[in-house]
Amino acid sequence: MALIDTFFTRAVKRGQLTVIHADGTSRSFGEPDPHLKPVTVRFARGAAGAIMRDPSLGAAECFMDGRLAIEQGDIFDLLVLMTSNNRWEDATAALDPKPLARLANTVMHRIGRYNMARRAKRNVAHHYDLSRRLYDLFLDADRQYSCAYYTDPANNLEQAQLDKKAHIAAKLAIEPGMRVLDIGCGWGGMALYLHEKTGAEVVGITLSEEQLKVARERAAERGVHGKVRFELIDYREMTGQFDRIVSVGMFEHVGTPQYRTFFHKCRELLTPEGVMLLHTIGRAGGPGVTDAFTLKYIFPGGYIPALSEIARGYEGLRMFPTDIEVLRLHYAHTLKAWYDRTVAAKDEIVALYDERFFRMWTFYLAGSYVAFVNGGLVNYQLQFSRSRTALPITRDYMIEAEQALRETSDISERLSA
Repeated sequence: MALIDTFFTRAVKRGQLTVIHADGTSRSFGEPDPHLKPVTVRFARGAAGAIMRDPSLGAAECFMDGRLAIEQGDIFDLLVLMTSNNRWEDATAALDPKPLARLANTVMHRIGRYNMARRAKRNVAHHYDLSRRLYDLFLDADRQYSCAYYTDPANNLEQAQLDKKAHIAAKLAIEPGMRVLDIGCGWGGMALYLHEKTGAEVVGITLSEEQLKVARERAAERGVHGKVRFELIDYREMTGQFDRIVSVGMFEHVGTPQYRTFFHKCRELLTPEGVMLLHTIGRAGGPGVTDAFTLKYIFPGGYIPALSEIARGYEGLRMFPTDIEVLRLHYAHTLKAWYDRTVAAKDEIVALYDERFFRMWTFYLAGSYVAFVNGGLVNYQLQFSRSRTALPITRDYMIEAEQALRETSDISERLSA
């Protein structure tokens, strides 16, 4: 108890945290802050020790099991308060795990990064083959499970995800008659959008059987057979030539030892005048490790790359990096929307799974949110081309095409209404 009190004394300066220990004693840490909600937590016996042994995984599992109960505020408020006292740009280390735990995490992370083809499908199924109803409850209607694009932070999730698709489509500079490959196509929303807006033929590939089923159902409902098709195949096994390649939210599952393989394969699949757009979560700093909670419960085999690691993947392959954009807070807005919808759907999610799963899911979403607000995560959109002349030499074409796509979407929405 004394040890964790010392930890909180060091870790909480802004905002007020009250801790009620297993023996009934309580203590408050920090000072009230108008920007941070006060939080009160209650520890069951053994919870404090579990947290001190591994702050990230210990806190998550104690919360999931009910050994860390939040009596004032919720898990979102708790994680915001703690990380606001340890912001990435402030370069503090108050919440770093112990050196031994950090070493163990590094070793396990490096083992997990060897994401070979036989393991990749299993890792994808762990997360993406959950009940389709779960995703219906917190995603937008198009099931975009990646960072949205907020032209205005006040926009709703549906608008922001629609604007994300327009933003990416504009960068791809797709022309009529082109063939497009969507690597990690999810439930098919991006592929269907690209065909609808540009007339391109699109092939979407995934390793999730549940996503494949939904994507094919959606394509059949829209009557785009022969123009948009979806396949259950690893990108490493793909053949053919494509004018454009897009990959959104898939690169985090590739694994650093496979980055060279990934970019080499993409170059092989692109035509000589081909263009590629990669959208991925990234680290604002240098290489790191995946936290134990995420590896164990959310994305086994997953890893968020530093920009330097991505660069090492494509360097020497004779592809031009033609545009790099950093989205800093867009995913924070997205995750807050997902978290709010998850909390609103608590009863149905508990009925689908159980209370422990619901707490795990809210910890995952809230933890991801603070990683973008106070931690060192961003989103990268990287554009590549095999040819130096395939794209205009200024970014004006992106802005013009994006505006046209938004206007088209606005007209379609008015007509459907």
